[in-house]
Amino acid sequence: MFNGSGMTEIKDTVDEEQQDFIREQIRADLASGKVDKVITRFPPEPNGYLHIGHVKSICLNFGIAEEFDGECHLRFDDTNPVKEDIEFIDAIQEDVEWLGYSWGEKIYFASDNFDQLYQYAECLVEAGLAYVDDLTAEEIRELRGTLTEPGKNSPYRDRNVNENIDLFRRMKAGEFEDGSRVLRAKIDMASGNVNLRDPVLYRILTATHPRTGDNWKIYPTYDFAHGQTDAIEGVTHSLCTLEFEDHRPLYDWLIQHLPVPAKPMQYEFSRLNLTNTVLSKRRLTQLTDVGHVSGWDDPRMPTVSGLRRRGVPASAIRDFISRLAISKTEGTVEAAMLDHCVRDYLNRHAERRMGVLRPLKLVIENYPEDKTEELVAVNHPGNDSLGTRKIPFSRELYIEREDFMEDPPKKFFRLGPGREVRLRFAYFVTCNEVVKDELGEVVELRCSYDPETKGGNAPDGRKVKGTIHWVSAAHALESEVRLYNPLFENPKDGNAEDYLDKLNSDSLEILKGCFVEPLLSLATWDSPVQFERTGYFNLDRSSNEGCLVFNRTVSLRDSWAKENLKKNPS
Repeated sequence: MFNGSGMTEIKDTVDEEQQDFIREQIRADLASGKVDKVITRFPPEPNGYLHIGHVKSICLNFGIAEEFDGECHLRFDDTNPVKEDIEFIDAIQEDVEWLGYSWGEKIYFASDNFDQLYQYAECLVEAGLAYVDDLTAEEIRELRGTLTEPGKNSPYRDRNVNENIDLFRRMKAGEFEDGSRVLRAKIDMASGNVNLRDPVLYRILTATHPRTGDNWKIYPTYDFAHGQTDAIEGVTHSLCTLEFEDHRPLYDWLIQHLPVPAKPMQYEFSRLNLTNTVLSKRRLTQLTDVGHVSGWDDPRMPTVSGLRRRGVPASAIRDFISRLAISKTEGTVEAAMLDHCVRDYLNRHAERRMGVLRPLKLVIENYPEDKTEELVAVNHPGNDSLGTRKIPFSRELYIEREDFMEDPPKKFFRLGPGREVRLRFAYFVTCNEVVKDELGEVVELRCSYDPETKGGNAPDGRKVKGTIHWVSAAHALESEVRLYNPLFENPKDGNAEDYLDKLNSDSLEILKGCFVEPLLSLATWDSPVQFERTGYFNLDRSSNEGCLVFNRTVSLRDSWAKENLKKNPS
């Protein structure tokens, strides 16, 4: 669905039987007998890591195959060895599996079909439907024309079949330099669709392919390999994003004129666009290459690996995607909706822990110096099945610096001179003295506690309005905490050349000297937790026994958006 503001609307609920134009088409094809089994495919190019935009296609292709008792192939369209790498192939497989999808034995590579694709190309040449062109790439562009002016024929367009076959085979044998010749389809240089103006089918590339090595000197273009590979695999419904809509006539033309074993049909749907997010693989590659981020799995990146490292659960991502309408209308989704789905999932599943990010020491003067007791804390206030844990309590604690004010305003219900608050799961404490350093900074609070309030309740029935979290200074684990905000500040177009001007200088804040409760020594990178009153956090893979590192998955509330609005009210 779409509204006039340019923002994609989100479905309030997910129908048990999803309804959209693609599923309606599939139901009609099955009912009419046009197909007896639905076969889809997710066909990434292995030239980078998957991002959240790809997940929409993953969920659609694998989801449809599951709904209609069909199959979905994972296929790598590896036709450009200059940009492809085994690292990307491995990462893509890992990401798709992590998202919860399985292709079984149905994993394919376009390169598996290089011999067959070459034979198809010779079929076109022999039929007079393809020719070898000696023009340079720039000359081909100049003759292609514009959206309002037709193109002009290449002077090599009328070469005879025998000459074309000879040249094409010599291209394959590696006799010519890169860029000196290409194979083009002979369609219509006056077509209103620029993609039909004798598109390039093969080009000479002297590069080592990650799977076929140096066996090939020529490589098919994506447009030529894609549809024929679909047909070879028996794909029934080739689902693409809208930027391929203008390529569909070429897809159909090639299927029509080649002896392929099947006749797949291509259907296009709108891609995913997110506010404050760049979803161009080329741009994301630039961010990693230039060093604006630490890598493809930087938690600020919209890549699947970056989201996973930040602690975003796969279930939350799938929930987010399920709320998006499948349509042919482009729009933009608020990134806050993804955060909402993440918060919703983590609120229900993440166990609670206590962590102090900006510590201030609190000393309970009337608590015995040599005493330590274990207090009982619930792991999740809304899920009794997650049980309880024990946390150490002692005379010296750390609390959040922001939970104390020396001159608190009227509606500040936390700690201040002479004020009493509840320590979560522990006791009531009252601040009696404020200790400052030579610069006048508060460095320590001297407090007293009421031993009759163990567990956080007073037997005399008195109430306190403030409850704060804490950790025992003697038992807490020192850690580093990384706070993430959007990598970009409202880029209007993530594909615009000036997108780097929108980089958010406040996208990462690193806090050292934080303290967390000792049970977090058992934390794992795939089990996000909620630091009470602070946010949801995930152990980073760079952690080790000497230093625990936690990434903020998402805050408890979208405070960054509010602050950014104050800074940029327009």
